[in-house]
Amino acid sequence: MGRLTTHVLDAAHGCPGSSIKIELYRVDGDRLEHLASATTNSDGRCDAPLLQGDDYRTGVYQLQFHAGDYYRARGTELPDQAFLDVVILRFGIDAEQDHYHVPLLISPYSYSTYRGS
Repeated sequence: MGRLTTHVLDAAHGCPGSSIKIELYRVDGDRLEHLASATTNSDGRCDAPLLQGDDYRTGVYQLQFHAGDYYRARGTELPDQAFLDVVILRFGIDAEQDHYHVPLLISPYSYSTYRGS
């Protein structure tokens, strides 16, 4: 059975992104179906896969990472309109693949991602 996992690394502070709220949605045209919410642990990872079992199927998905809340909680000074408040990653899953790992590397002014292993 396949699964979707993620983790967050804070490039600005050189550490895992802990206590970051993450939401997962399935995209169906203009509609978003909420599938899961999680908060990263001290290693910047979720304690369980965000998607697995019967819910793991081919389609378009969206992860939302609440980076602005994370940086504010760390005491990072951000403008009222933070450049990156919620980082949204939209990607496709081919359920024929066993595992999709979608990491996020963040700072208050940039992010990057890739399909990990």
